[in-house]
Amino acid sequence: MYGLNLAENIIRLRHERKITQEELAAFVGVTKASVSKWENNQSIPDLMILLQLAAFFDVTVDELLGYEPQLSKDQIRHYYAGLSEDFVRLPFHEVLEKIRSLAHRYYSCYPFLLELSVLYLNHYMLAGTQEEQTKLIKEAAAWCDHILKHCTDVGVCKDALIIKAWFLLLLGRAEEVVEILESSADPTLLAKQEGALMVQAYQMTGRCGKARSYIQIRQYLDLLNLVGDAMLSLSLYEDDLARCEETICRAKGVMDQYQLERLHPNVAAQFYYQCAAVYAVNGKNDKAAEALESFGQCIDRLLNIEPLVLHGDEYFDLLDEWIERLPLGDMVPRNKEFVGQNVREALQNPVFEGMKEEKVFQRFLHRFERREDHA
Repeated sequence: MYGLNLAENIIRLRHERKITQEELAAFVGVTKASVSKWENNQSIPDLMILLQLAAFFDVTVDELLGYEPQLSKDQIRHYYAGLSEDFVRLPFHEVLEKIRSLAHRYYSCYPFLLELSVLYLNHYMLAGTQEEQTKLIKEAAAWCDHILKHCTDVGVCKDALIIKAWFLLLLGRAEEVVEILESSADPTLLAKQEGALMVQAYQMTGRCGKARSYIQIRQYLDLLNLVGDAMLSLSLYEDDLARCEETICRAKGVMDQYQLERLHPNVAAQFYYQCAAVYAVNGKNDKAAEALESFGQCIDRLLNIEPLVLHGDEYFDLLDEWIERLPLGDMVPRNKEFVGQNVREALQNPVFEGMKEEKVFQRFLHRFERREDHA
């Protein structure tokens, strides 16, 4: 029954009040034997007696039962980290059972349900078949719908809407994504200026520390978004090599200036991987190999970092406090072992078919095979 602690709580509360089983039994109108059975987990009080006990001990019924419908940030992070590790070391179906049990237990803890949806988004591809993957995606999308219908936290609902949009794309329901996001995603909306207004408002009210922290967060997120948009541009214009190379040149310049490979090696790795794919599609195997080498260096950095966490740097020196306030704190969505497993799968992309017999590609492949075997 989700590990309720009714027996332990009755004992603890009774001892705190310094009363005997007989005295408690007399108050609620039962026998001493009944109280003894409650405290030995042999039976539980009926509803009306539970209400009397809660009133007597001046606690809520949830507190008396030991039931926690809401989780703290630390508890959410603990669960996410544990489940993420479980995907590496346990059979997939066992992890799903644990996740579904937790989702059922904390169905009204919307921040936690949102993070379980993120967990599915980052690991659904581990399901054995396309049919199983689709089932998981639909299951998590339903969690997002539940959040959107019942949650009153605007921030959680915004995130749930974005995660739902990802799931809809994975299901091939792109038109629905356009319908739910098009109006809010309009870049001409005045709402897009809210960040700049916040910075100025903080400054005018003498809260310079808040203004500086806020602008660093905006710069950091804008940097990640710029590189992310560059990756999207590469996929959209992969048949226009000249434009792609200009995109790569400009994005790489920004990445170098902000030392993104050190600041966020995961995003840098994704960028270099997309560069390699574009070059491979256009038959530029030498340049594809160079991009893969940069990709590999970022992966090496990811796998060698201890611990693997999100962080600021000398320039973004106010970022760590904000990162700590994120739902998962400085925890990365996928753990180190899962990142390592994904590298070999990424290299099986059909776009690299024309490179697979080349020595440089084989060396690159074997490099991560050895790392995985060593792990």
